[in-house]
Amino acid sequence: MSEMALFKERPVRRVFHDEESWFVLTAIVSALTDSPAPTDYLKKLRRRDASQAEAFKGGDNLSPLALR
Repeated sequence: MSEMALFKERPVRRVFHDEESWFVLTAIVSALTDSPAPTDYLKKLRRRDASQAEAFKGGDNLSPLALR
């Protein structure tokens, strides 16, 4: 089941899977930072912070999952 959640009055896409909520990371970044380009914001963050780069290692080669 997919639905929208509100975070700071901004819509954030999420889906329920195995009784857990999974959120779209770029939507959360957009809500937290007001960034017009959340994907670019994440890329720059990973370049500046080695721990973030390690956490996302290999993520650049993956296709994003589509939520309905």
